[in-house]
Amino acid sequence: MTRNDQTDHAPPLGQDLAPHAWRLSGRIVAGVGQILLWIITGLGRLLKPVTARITAGLYGASRRPAPRGPGGTALYEAPGPAGPLPRWIGAWREFTESWLFAPLTGVAMTLAALAELAPHDESPVSVAGAFAVAVTLPLVWRREFLRPMAAVVLAAYAASLLTGQLLLVTTTAAALFTLHSLARHLPRPSTGMLAVGGVVTIAVVYLAGDGLDPLPWYAAVLVLLAAIGLGDARRVVETAERTNAEVRERNTETLTRLSVVQREQTVMRERARIARELHDVVAHSVSMIAVQAETAPYTMDDLSKEAAQGYAEIAHTAREALVEMRRLLSVLRADAGSEPESAPQPRLERLPELIDQHRGAGGHVDMTVQGEVRGLSTTVELSAYRIVQEALTNARRHAPGAHVRVELAYLNDRLAVRVRDDGAAAPTMVLDPTGGAGGHGLVGMEERATMLGGRFAAGPADSGGFVVEAELPFAREENPRS
Repeated sequence: MTRNDQTDHAPPLGQDLAPHAWRLSGRIVAGVGQILLWIITGLGRLLKPVTARITAGLYGASRRPAPRGPGGTALYEAPGPAGPLPRWIGAWREFTESWLFAPLTGVAMTLAALAELAPHDESPVSVAGAFAVAVTLPLVWRREFLRPMAAVVLAAYAASLLTGQLLLVTTTAAALFTLHSLARHLPRPSTGMLAVGGVVTIAVVYLAGDGLDPLPWYAAVLVLLAAIGLGDARRVVETAERTNAEVRERNTETLTRLSVVQREQTVMRERARIARELHDVVAHSVSMIAVQAETAPYTMDDLSKEAAQGYAEIAHTAREALVEMRRLLSVLRADAGSEPESAPQPRLERLPELIDQHRGAGGHVDMTVQGEVRGLSTTVELSAYRIVQEALTNARRHAPGAHVRVELAYLNDRLAVRVRDDGAAAPTMVLDPTGGAGGHGLVGMEERATMLGGRFAAGPADSGGFVVEAELPFAREENPRS
């Protein structure tokens, strides 16, 4: 191939330069835009304190909802009132929603239309004044009778244009506002017919009259379609907002019902768990009664026939009680869907082990005991142990690093339990009522206290942190006053 052939097949120089010039111009524009973004960002950072103060002055402080603990107790007080701008906006919104808004604005529009006639040497008592009143005064009743009012306003405005009356700003605004209101409340097909009718009316006015001669025809059509289109768009937005509000309300109701169901299920599971624990305690005592009653005739000399029969009845009744307890426990197992615990049930003498476990997990805890320590029933000691166990678990989960204080007080007729953390190293002090995974939470503690006829309370402490308090009454034989 000769050099001339290569020259003939080479692409023109312009085809190579055009893409490069296009990319170069784009990079230049992008570079200028990036420089402007840097300048705007720098100015925004410099003016951020000023804009923040202005915004806070107008809108008030940020209003974040205060978190709430168990029982709906707020963990801290909500911010103060909002700034002046939201209050003004709220006052204006209340005024626009009141019944006085439509009459006042309608009368104001009528007075403005009559005042607009003065520069044109037109008297209010004239044909032009009559048309101005006919177009604007019906706006007073636009909320109660929208469609009849719109028919009067639009017919009067079209008649004024066809008869060559003055083209007033106020009457034009009233007609456009009426079209906007109709499009806002009419369905989509009716809105389309309204737009077609408006365009036809404009065409008739241009052909048969001179009322719209000061305006180009395309400007009149554009303004008409804009008023109707904005009204239709507002209707769509309001419909979507109502639909979203209804959906949110239904979701809220569903979540509320689901929360109630979940709490009921949590209560049922915790009651089943408590029943299984008490079964182990009571079953041991009843078994001992049965064994002692059955062995009494063999260990006691000169036992009468009636006494031996009485011991046999006691043993038989104890065995039947054990069978009924196991039958009830099987039902509770089926409801709860879990297997009973096989470990021996703990008592208060194992609290030091629980304290050591909490310290081994990185927690800080102190325990104090007040009053005369004495042996209590297994039910009371088991409930007190579980309450302290759940309180320490919640402290580790929701207030990691906080200092916890466990207090036991042996009173005359009850055992008082108090577990409090200071919350110093805990960013969140809201406890999950269900206890979350691995625990039984406040529901279980409350169930244990109420089961014994005691009292339970939990919530944020006055000086910070979280506190759990329970009072467990003694049995009659444990009460020294009995």
